Amino acid sequence: MKTSTSEGKHGIQWTAQIQLHHLDFADDLALLSRTHEQMQMKTANVAAVSALVGLSVHKRKTKVPKFKAENSNPIILDGETLEDVESFTYLGCIIDGQRGSDADVKTRICKARVAFLQLKNIWDSKQLSTNIKVRIFNTNVKAVLLYRAETWRTTNNHNLESLKYL
Repeated sequence: MKTSTSEGKHGIQWTAQIQLHHLDFADDLALLSRTHEQMQMKTANVAAVSALVGLSVHKRKTKVPKFKAENSNPIILDGETLEDVESFTYLGCIIDGQRGSDADVKTRICKARVAFLQLKNIWDSKQLSTNIKVRIFNTNVKAVLLYRAETWRTTNNHNLESLKYL
């Protein structure tokens, strides 16, 4: 990955001294760039270097989110236009440049609500102590609700919304 994305300063500013060029985990990859031209070049480079080691980019699964983009031209890979999207899911989190973390927060609340309702027999049980129920809640509901919460932009609306569903 370093070989295909390290040419020049084509990432996004992360800190005063550090630029972030890509996020990768297992077979998931998110390329980051400030301009269309840089992203086009980076995408082509990743595909070329990947091909050298027997890997390929799955074009139908590849999405191109453009946040605050000045250039609306599509990214092209091997003659095919990659799909532009408003938001995408990366490692279970919804990334949305327009609404920030709102979509991810709402999704987490819904998933936590489903987890809570699936455990109805636990909550109704007279045989389990309150302490055990709290531990089950913390591991099965709270963990789902708070997954990646450290990346959320918090507002009072989010706090009230999460309480409403639980």
